[in-house]
Amino acid sequence: MKLNFFIGIINLIKSKLNLFLIIFLLLAGTSCSQKKESISINNKPKVLTTFTILADLAKNVAGERLVINSITKPGAEIHSYQFTPSDLVKAKDADLIIENGLGLELWINKFVSSASNVPRVVLSDGIKPLLIEGDEYSGKPNPHAWMSPKRTIKYIDNLVKAFVKIDPEGESEYILNGEKYKQKLKELDNDLKAHIEEIPQGKRYLVTCEGAFSYLAKDYGLREAYLWPVNSESQVTPRRMAKLIKQVKSNKVPTIFCESTVSSKAQKEVAKASGSSFGGSFYVDSLSSKDGPASTLLELQRYNARLIKNGLTID
Repeated sequence: MKLNFFIGIINLIKSKLNLFLIIFLLLAGTSCSQKKESISINNKPKVLTTFTILADLAKNVAGERLVINSITKPGAEIHSYQFTPSDLVKAKDADLIIENGLGLELWINKFVSSASNVPRVVLSDGIKPLLIEGDEYSGKPNPHAWMSPKRTIKYIDNLVKAFVKIDPEGESEYILNGEKYKQKLKELDNDLKAHIEEIPQGKRYLVTCEGAFSYLAKDYGLREAYLWPVNSESQVTPRRMAKLIKQVKSNKVPTIFCESTVSSKAQKEVAKASGSSFGGSFYVDSLSSKDGPASTLLELQRYNARLIKNGLTID
């Protein structure tokens, strides 16, 4: 009886030891896997973009070859962004900084000079800018070229060139990824045309808070009006509001809009004073969160197109 008891104790200890050994090996394997993944990521060139939309474009071209991060987070106002010490830490490890250009990022020169002169690329290079008209910003370029899929194709070409320069071995992959994404932009172009064609000619008048739709309006046959040309709602003035109310009334615009990164309060007042409706906020300078309606640029454009069509086709 005693012998059987001790044999049972020994077997129990063995089973416990085996269990501990299995758990140890599993944990060690996980740790090893995480270490390998960390090493793999650390070996990849690091790219930093000024805002989330550029990060999305960059990821589509880079595939798995580069680590892409955005300086600003979803929902941030990018024109006058105040960068932080943690942003500068990210920049010091970067192999490339990507910006939009055309005066969009008012803070970029100071940021780059504080980030050990990391190489940078301007994605709007090669695009003929549309100039702001009839305002104190008259003659300055409108920076929102990515809002037209036709113009975004140039962004992709510039990304391919920039990535090949920092990672020549990935050239064929970058070119292939770029061509695939440009095909998606061409499909988006067709979708936007179809949405606009459903809007009666007399109602194709797009009224927003910021003049961020100039490129899209020009490329898809829309007229445009806005509360301020660039930057933020701090530029709302009684004169600008009165001018916009008059435009909305005289053109019988049924619905007007704002943007997700600014307050819509002033635009709602314009809607009330002009007898128009407020149709919601577009995504322009920032993507939404991952579970939001505009987590990629393609989704952003389609979301905006639905708002435009639904707002301008009402009686």
